[in-house]
Amino acid sequence: MGETCFIQQYVDHDPSIAARDYTCGPQSYDGHQGTDFRLSDLAALTRNVTVLAAADGIVQATRDGVLDRGIAAMPEGQDCRNGVVIDHGDGWQSQYCHLAQGSIAVTQGQNVQAGARLGLLGLSGRTEFPHLHFTLRHNGTVIDPFNQSSEGHCGLDTAQLWHPALPAPTADVMAAGFSNALPDYDAIRAGRAHLPMATRSASALVVWGFAHSGQIGDRTEFEITGPNGALLHENNVTLERAQAQFFRASGRRAPNGGWGAGRYIGEIRLIRESELISIRQTEIELR
Repeated sequence: MGETCFIQQYVDHDPSIAARDYTCGPQSYDGHQGTDFRLSDLAALTRNVTVLAAADGIVQATRDGVLDRGIAAMPEGQDCRNGVVIDHGDGWQSQYCHLAQGSIAVTQGQNVQAGARLGLLGLSGRTEFPHLHFTLRHNGTVIDPFNQSSEGHCGLDTAQLWHPALPAPTADVMAAGFSNALPDYDAIRAGRAHLPMATRSASALVVWGFAHSGQIGDRTEFEITGPNGALLHENNVTLERAQAQFFRASGRRAPNGGWGAGRYIGEIRLIRESELISIRQTEIELR
């Protein structure tokens, strides 16, 4: 968590058209009924991230066969698409959505234990980024594993069902990289924007960070350090609006005579109300 896997959205605890996560914060959207565990970008899907059963039970239903193309390939009315439902007894059910096409590893009626492989995380159904949407229900009512209080209540005064407990909502810098120009947003979301190596004649060095759950006033800080440890560039940018996912970049043009050979370090820090909430480093080799 916070390194290769991130929680972007939580169950909505607000009964109105507004949305609140279980801490009374903004990391949800109206009517959201689950917890979204995401990967940083599309390239991360190549790691074949396994989706596991949360508890013992019997597989109640499975569905497979839809391409991993998100909303563009989603059949009408099948938001969850490739997924699994497990019956845990006593009215408890868990549902696992947006799994990869052809990866479902269980069948209806099968007994499974906690930790059993159900499939692979994918991009099927109503989604714009690779993630697992996990929903827990009791007698048909959605239960937030972070806070099981009645609808409309939020706060940190109830025990989690997760074991071990998971951290409270925050924003994360999910990925960072170097480029020789302002990178393309689609390339960042696809996981192909980072330039690990370049020549000393590169016209510029730009460091970028890709983050989720930004709030108004969050500050992104950038630094580039040269091979000799000298600080070559620093800058900061403040978010003017809340963004579910976003990237920011900063850099400098090449000095007269070009860059020196060696390893350059980039660092991106996300600051909220003067507190460091996420940091990520990246590097590039110039030859």
